[in-house]
Amino acid sequence: MHFYTDRSIQSSDITPREVFEGRREILKTAAAGSMGLLLASWASRDALASNPESQRLPATLNSLFSAKDDLTSFKDVTTYNNFYEFGTSKSNPASRAHTLKTRPWTLTVEGLVKKPTEFSLDDLLKLAPMEERIYRMRCVEGWSMVIPWDGYPLSKLLKKVEPLGSAKYVEFTSLADPKQMPGLKNPVLRWPYTEGLRLDEAMNALTLLSFGIYGEMMPNQNGAPVRLVVPWKYGFKSAKSIVKIRLLEEQPATSWNIFNPREYGFYSNVNPTVAHPRWTQSTERRIDDSARLLTPRLKTALFNGYEEQVARMYAGMDLKKYY
Repeated sequence: MHFYTDRSIQSSDITPREVFEGRREILKTAAAGSMGLLLASWASRDALASNPESQRLPATLNSLFSAKDDLTSFKDVTTYNNFYEFGTSKSNPASRAHTLKTRPWTLTVEGLVKKPTEFSLDDLLKLAPMEERIYRMRCVEGWSMVIPWDGYPLSKLLKKVEPLGSAKYVEFTSLADPKQMPGLKNPVLRWPYTEGLRLDEAMNALTLLSFGIYGEMMPNQNGAPVRLVVPWKYGFKSAKSIVKIRLLEEQPATSWNIFNPREYGFYSNVNPTVAHPRWTQSTERRIDDSARLLTPRLKTALFNGYEEQVARMYAGMDLKKYY
């Protein structure tokens, strides 16, 4: 298995957050006793589920999947968002998503599995130890962020339901409730929002089921209470506010691919050599509100810099045809 340590993310790529820096020091101190840290992560997941009012989300830094630097500003991550269920402006989710009710919440896993199961949010929070992973996020629109996600590999959940041998794809369905999500009045996409992965992509060690950022429960505008994070694909592939996961034999229809299959392929792997029909994908702008007009464009890396971990899944494929 290949593990990921991103040494290409420099301090100049990110904006420090004092609150997070303090937490990082605590983690460094706790790391002196690795067994104690492991036990703490398991204990904290039970404590979190028993105290749903807590906004903290204790997670253990997984250095094998993380940069060693500080992180993108919390303000940018939580105020510059695409979440069309709350509107098409970048500022709409932060101003409107307070209407989203994240408890009670259930996530159903069904389809080609031996053990179809309906999980409560508490079930999910206790399913596996929480990890912190620092990933780059590359939007198809040509901008990017560096975000500390808290969660665990999606494979942990999928193994619980035991996929059948006939399962080849995984479909993700987001909540679609007009009472909570004013953007659903706009038929810009087919609702509910759906996305999909091949099963091997879903089982990849990088694919994360995330419940928080910066050691806190996921803000509503970022896809609370549970979302997908697939760092080598464009951001729209990482479904938010997931209520159903279905394992299938055939490739599922997905919202953006239905909207415009020429612009939004099913795979949508980050690829600087495959231009969007209306703009280049060879460079990106790192979001930094403190210097937005001065931020230089960065060269975009194939698979968003995760080539070593994922390229083998696409061996022999024409990446320009299967974009």
